[in-house]
Amino acid sequence: MTFSICVRERYTDDEGNDQVRFGVAVTTRLPGVGTLCPFASPDGAIATQSLVNVELGRKGIAYLGDGLAVEDALDALLNADEGREQRQLHGVDAEGTFAFSGEACNDWYGHTVGENYTVAGNLLTGEDVIDDVAAAYESTAHAEIPLAERLIDALEAGHEAGGDKREDLVVQSAALKVTTTEDGELSDPYYNDLRVDATETPVADLRETFETAKRGYETVLERYSDDEGGPDGADDADAAE
Repeated sequence: MTFSICVRERYTDDEGNDQVRFGVAVTTRLPGVGTLCPFASPDGAIATQSLVNVELGRKGIAYLGDGLAVEDALDALLNADEGREQRQLHGVDAEGTFAFSGEACNDWYGHTVGENYTVAGNLLTGEDVIDDVAAAYESTAHAEIPLAERLIDALEAGHEAGGDKREDLVVQSAALKVTTTEDGELSDPYYNDLRVDATETPVADLRETFETAKRGYETVLERYSDDEGGPDGADDADAAE
């Protein structure tokens, strides 16, 4: 795998309640990364990469749902994993952060941990990739822009810094997931659970997919928000007219 970012953001909902949103985004010079690396729930966000063990992501999210802290959950999973030195695993929950890069990962590899985020990567052109992903996210952390869009901005910064060094692998992919603790919000994918599975321009295509999905959702809201049941209340026949 190549590089990814996990983030936690606190915000206040329309009723004045404190909430947390989580996001994870990844890109690599292999197809189908969205099936392997990014995991998110209302309890946190996790990325598993390098020599991928998908169960680290699946079980990690499940453990967060059971109330374990992200540090405890992911550390316990790695301790039981015989291939841990070939893994990269990082993530956030409502309170903590965790990042691990095994000593047998392929150069350049490494990770960084910020106040509310983690970034990790391997087989990169250099450390600048990780640094630029982190800097891009930090520069927009408090902006009134959808988190999904800001995660794409962070991936783009890493890509422009050099990204994955395997230039002979032209078929690439990218993915993002955004979740929240707010009941009823982001419960459907719309533009918060997106994948580009096989392309030569993964970050650009992920951005185009996001912009198209966002425009489509806004069109539904505009045309059908007054229908009973909200935008999903419009039946297929009416929508086709």
